[in-house]
Amino acid sequence: MKKQSLKLFLVLVLMLSTVLTACSGSESASSETPKEAEGKVVVDFWTFWGSETRRPIIEKIIDDFNKSQEEIYVKHTYLPWGDIWTKELAAVAAGNPPDVVINDINTVKHRATKEQAENLSEYITDENFKDKFFPELWNTVLYEGDPYAVPFNTDTRVLFYNKDMFKEAGLDPNQPPETWEEVEQYAEKLTVKNGDRYERIGFYPLWNVGADLWMLNADGEAYLNKDNEVVIDGKANVEALKWINSFTEKYGRDTVNRFKAEFGNQQAHPFLAGKIAMFTDVATFYTQIRDYGGDMNVGVAKLPAREEGSGHTSWGGGFVAEVPKGSDTPEEAVEFIKYLTGKEAQKYWAVKNFDNVANIAGAEAAAKELEGLDKKVYELAVENMDNTVLTPIPLAAPEYLNTVNPIVEEVLLGTKSPEEALAEAQKKVEELVKQN
Repeated sequence: MKKQSLKLFLVLVLMLSTVLTACSGSESASSETPKEAEGKVVVDFWTFWGSETRRPIIEKIIDDFNKSQEEIYVKHTYLPWGDIWTKELAAVAAGNPPDVVINDINTVKHRATKEQAENLSEYITDENFKDKFFPELWNTVLYEGDPYAVPFNTDTRVLFYNKDMFKEAGLDPNQPPETWEEVEQYAEKLTVKNGDRYERIGFYPLWNVGADLWMLNADGEAYLNKDNEVVIDGKANVEALKWINSFTEKYGRDTVNRFKAEFGNQQAHPFLAGKIAMFTDVATFYTQIRDYGGDMNVGVAKLPAREEGSGHTSWGGGFVAEVPKGSDTPEEAVEFIKYLTGKEAQKYWAVKNFDNVANIAGAEAAAKELEGLDKKVYELAVENMDNTVLTPIPLAAPEYLNTVNPIVEEVLLGTKSPEEALAEAQKKVEELVKQN
């Protein structure tokens, strides 16, 4: 009887361990090599695209690549957003990294200096390869003149506005504001107040974007310039922060916070709910307007310039395809990356996701394939890449935003003037640079 109980116990332990093993591996693809991969070089490709929308799209691109040639088999491994890069760095340190990983574009240089990513110059020998991508994106993946990644997708900030509200306020719905001054004038006409309570706000600059966006928009620089010199307290930045704060003072902090609290819910989003007339966000926010905004008559435009002729500068980020340091198959990994970032794969990703892609020809082809308002918005996003600036995290002060942002917030809270806050931030970031 005791022997039978022991046997039963061991069987239960074995069954439990099998279940736990299966659960622990449920977030990624099977570790078994499929039959179609036999005799081929296997490239392990890590992404965080596991949603019902994006996973089938990326796996279709992978499948198309695998069928396009006989030497390489790409295996997709999905890891959640919160885990992928921690696990990747641990795998690099352990000498067993993936072969390709999707990573952040603005931190490529950091991984290059820490020898966490492969230098791709040995495998990308076509001098014209860089011309396939928006120049600002390509320049961001370079370290000491060599590429350490290839741009995959990007984003750009634009101005959305409600055309029906424009008509109601006596404004031309086909003439969005061109300058900061016009934004103020339009916002005044578009704002609706019931007694002391604001029912609708014409415009507020900081919902879903930071103060540094408007500083970039003011003169093409924000906290650090292209030479990584600290320029936080520059005249244009002070004026930009004053302009931002004027809206907080106009509406009151309680009103601003009340509206901001509603941003978490898609259908209760203040712009979708008709509580904001003009709103700044990434161009791909259009899909939420399309899907949750009902019959909203929406317009889209480039960001207004600080003044006439100063430029419609916007800000962008994005992701890259990268070969982690220590990959056993860097040459084959880059072959897949070339396909992944090529025109056809990029067009497919763009059309299916309504996402801004890095390959110029792919983006332009996607714009041609789209129709109606989808087409108009996407074309504007592609055009706006000429105005879009990236701000790679500087090697000399990687955590500088953690220093600057709370100080800027004090201006919005009314405890510091823009001049005082930016002078303090300038000094502290200069000290960070010296330390590094």
